[in-house]
Amino acid sequence: MGNWTKPFLTMSLPPGHGVIERRSYLSLGGRAMGAIAVLLFAATALWAEAPALDASDARPGYGACQQAGTTSAPPSQAESESGKGGGDRKPSGSPEVTCTSKSKDESEGRQTNRILGVVPNFAAVSGNTQLPPLSAKGKFWLATEDSFDYSSFVWTGILAGQEFGLENYPEFGQGMAGYGRYYWHTFVDGVSGTFFTEAIVPWVTREDPRYYTLGHGGFFHRAGYALSRVVLTKTDSGGTSFNWSEVVGNGFEAGLSNAYYPPQERGARQTAINWGAQIESAALNNIAKEFWPDVRRIIFHRK
Repeated sequence: MGNWTKPFLTMSLPPGHGVIERRSYLSLGGRAMGAIAVLLFAATALWAEAPALDASDARPGYGACQQAGTTSAPPSQAESESGKGGGDRKPSGSPEVTCTSKSKDESEGRQTNRILGVVPNFAAVSGNTQLPPLSAKGKFWLATEDSFDYSSFVWTGILAGQEFGLENYPEFGQGMAGYGRYYWHTFVDGVSGTFFTEAIVPWVTREDPRYYTLGHGGFFHRAGYALSRVVLTKTDSGGTSFNWSEVVGNGFEAGLSNAYYPPQERGARQTAINWGAQIESAALNNIAKEFWPDVRRIIFHRK
């Protein structure tokens, strides 16, 4: 999950609303910081109520079958997750977890922590891999990784540059000050969306926020599977349910944006548009995650 991919959208403004005074941006900035503070406060409160960190809090983005105890992961897969593929190195102290591999071809559908080194991909699980459910702390840690890894800041800069170049929000202005406004709005969108869809809502609904790569079959079959994961997801108990985390979580993010976007970009209609854009982003994210292992293997010749 995690909404770090945005569609190309252009916004039209009512007459006479092309310029916002500086004091308005300061006010918006204050509301944005307040929104982040509320989100982090809620996350901290939920974290405090969660059970202690245990083996189920695996780093799912690596998608590796890390074995507990003295048994190590298969050599080929361990090499892939050790950082040889574009800096995706597992930090020391990361919890290990026992999981099962369903296929002898362990290179099929293998994920990395980042796509092209700049797109956070911690929630993607390699194909033919089954992981234990995440605890509450595991879900919040996953959202934290997806939100505050160095790649998140780089990717935010790219997305902000896209919107800045297209002048999606002309009231933000031009120049470095204008780009800065695009950047922090995009960053807050990403952080709030990620915490809602990967931590807060999944904790309440007991859903697994990770994307399990299919990794086999034809293009349309896999693309259909990726798109279906927007509305279907695994539960902590191993079943399948409606994806409340994605659908409702993105609704919360769209609603929260009313707290820090200019007046022209607020209201029920704009919230609905923003929600639709986030769902579209989730679909694009899933497509990218599903086929990233193939791109990495075929184009970059990485196993």
